[in-house]
Amino acid sequence: MKALTSLVCLGMFALSAHAADIGVVGLFPGKAVLVVGTSAPKIYAVGSNVVDGAKLVAADNVSATIEVNGKRQVLAIGEHVHRSSPSGNTSITLHAGANGHFMVQGQINGGSSVEMLVDTGASFISIPAADAKRLGINYKNGRIGRSSTANGIITVYLVRLDSVKIGDVELNQVDASVNEGGLPVTLLGMSFLNRMEMRRDGEQMTLTKRF
Repeated sequence: MKALTSLVCLGMFALSAHAADIGVVGLFPGKAVLVVGTSAPKIYAVGSNVVDGAKLVAADNVSATIEVNGKRQVLAIGEHVHRSSPSGNTSITLHAGANGHFMVQGQINGGSSVEMLVDTGASFISIPAADAKRLGINYKNGRIGRSSTANGIITVYLVRLDSVKIGDVELNQVDASVNEGGLPVTLLGMSFLNRMEMRRDGEQMTLTKRF
């Protein structure tokens, strides 16, 4: 009966758990159903590595024990733990410009520097075609999609970037779109930002890598 209750609770807590690095959404003897970041729920057996630096070390019908960078934390269904990199180089602080926007210099696929505008309204990193060509992104091989802009619906090319780096923060396998419609600057959208913790304090914004 407890196992059945755990499965029912899975659906109830999945949405809130997506906001955490590692969230518990189901429990069984010797196993736990965990959500890592925005990934789909997955069953892990005791002893399994969940992600780098995090391991499931115990589980029953009541709680799961996760060891993160050598420290253990006991979690019930609906609770979560944040995983931080032992290197510590996981944050960058941005400063708003005169127009109130946050701009940052970054690298895509290890190439030359590209200026990006932080845009929480963009679903993906959105790259002007000119920048994509300069960075050697063969976007014409990407999947064709449609995007709604102030100028109407436009055609974009959906690609996956090998890496995106700003400051000391680097993410791999990040979804992006390439825009041939005259986009003036690369937008640092939610395909990157939803893997970060975002904290704003006045004219400063701190981005901390979650996973």
